[in-house]
Amino acid sequence: MVLSEFEKESGELSEIAQNYLDALLNLDRYKASEIIHSSLDEGVSIKDIYIKVFESSQHEVGRLWQKNIINVAQEHYCSASTQQIMSELYPVIFKSPKKGYKLLATCVAGEMHEIGLRMVADIFELEGWDSYYLGANTPLDSILDTISTLEPDVVAISASIHFNIPAVKELVDKINSLPLRSRFKIMVGGRPFSISPELWKKVGADATASNALEAIKVASELIS
Repeated sequence: MVLSEFEKESGELSEIAQNYLDALLNLDRYKASEIIHSSLDEGVSIKDIYIKVFESSQHEVGRLWQKNIINVAQEHYCSASTQQIMSELYPVIFKSPKKGYKLLATCVAGEMHEIGLRMVADIFELEGWDSYYLGANTPLDSILDTISTLEPDVVAISASIHFNIPAVKELVDKINSLPLRSRFKIMVGGRPFSISPELWKKVGADATASNALEAIKVASELIS
């Protein structure tokens, strides 16, 4: 399979990323896992695996689905397999020395696409943050209660489709009314914010980021 857009995104790791994607599209999760672990044994960093393999392959899976080259079941399989393989790396990720910062990462109610935000939370953990990942379709009141309990430094909110932007704005409005609002920053992300660069301002957030590495950079600037 030759996919120039995919190879361009994954850069120097294009061969690893392509082999990984091919394994998933052939419904071979075990081979995909072996590719990742072998790459780590050969010295590829977890950060590069996340950004140049997991993230790039997920973008390509989404593109293939949008073009009707793969079906929903295949798209779900690829995403579920990647999440399982990501979890296999947690014993290493969670050993990272901590810096004393907290990230609360959540999807709004109704948002079912969570893997992108999970990658963000994992990269923050790898970079020394304590990340608290709430996952998909989290009720608004539960998010507010968790913010009040954890008192994070940054709240990251994800939405993958424009349909969920009103829910993002409602959540941000509620967060902005919390008594402890001045103690933390709000970041938003997802495809709608990449398409409309000023949308983060309209929903009342402090910043946005297009991927996990940019999110770390922006978050560090926000709290400095």
